[in-house]
Amino acid sequence: MAALSIDLFWSFRSPYSYLATPRLVRLREEYDFDINVRPVLPLAVRDPGFFERVNPLWPPYLLRDTMRVAEYYGIKFGWPRPDPIVQDFATREIAKEQPYIHRLTRLGIEAVRRGRGLPFIHEVSQIIWNGETIGWHEGDHLAQAARRAGLDLAQMDPVVER
Repeated sequence: MAALSIDLFWSFRSPYSYLATPRLVRLREEYDFDINVRPVLPLAVRDPGFFERVNPLWPPYLLRDTMRVAEYYGIKFGWPRPDPIVQDFATREIAKEQPYIHRLTRLGIEAVRRGRGLPFIHEVSQIIWNGETIGWHEGDHLAQAARRAGLDLAQMDPVVER
């Protein structure tokens, strides 16, 4: 255990979480400190009225800013397909049923419990946010990402479905 540690409150829906992760992985490799990953539900799920109150210029700014950050750091980036949360972008309404984000967040928590939090969020966020993987939630995309992180999705799913 390292002498220093940070708590990383991290969301599978946040493009900024995704964009920071490769740098955090590199920093962790270079320096002796621990990163305590704390997966959190995204703001849109915690506060469904958020998008009703936000400045209408904020969503397009977010997209432009995250594209700039990705380009600066040379990180593949594109909005997920499907989005980890179900939202009607025309009305900004957040759906009551959220089939993806709850599972992702619980899997992230389970990865932390198994001592593989940072590798898991790193691998899974790459398939969600890389701009190339359509249907990241289908097939074996998540299982392969978990395997690259040193985990077995087939062992994790029954635990998070309880």
